[in-house]
Amino acid sequence: MYFVMAAFLAVWFVLVGGRGVALIRQGTAVTVVLGAAALVLPAIGVWFLWMNTRFVTRANRLAGELEAEGGLPVDELRRTPDGRIDRDSADEVFARRRAETEAAPDDWRCWFRLAVAYRDARDTPRARKAMQRAIALHDKRPAAP
Repeated sequence: MYFVMAAFLAVWFVLVGGRGVALIRQGTAVTVVLGAAALVLPAIGVWFLWMNTRFVTRANRLAGELEAEGGLPVDELRRTPDGRIDRDSADEVFARRRAETEAAPDDWRCWFRLAVAYRDARDTPRARKAMQRAIALHDKRPAAP
């Protein structure tokens, strides 16, 4: 689904960029300004799409490596009758993952599992930050605190 949406966005970027160029070719002050604005939006979109694709690719690479080691977190979460994750169960698992990460703050595996726990607890921004830290530690780059 991700690649379908990425392809859709790429087509949209091309279409909007084409309109921007056409507006600039009109040559009036208003159309040049609108055309330039129409070119800025796809440029921002391409950057955003590139950064997200890179993040997803790296996170999947870590998941594959962790799976090969047998270290992927086991799904031990209770679910509601409609299949949603029970909040108390997610909080319990999160507390264990946080303690594990505090005990080994330089282990990318712990940060990966913490990111999964954050996601299960519906805290997407922190899940993303934890995954970015796992990626940085894995790649031996300086990680943001």
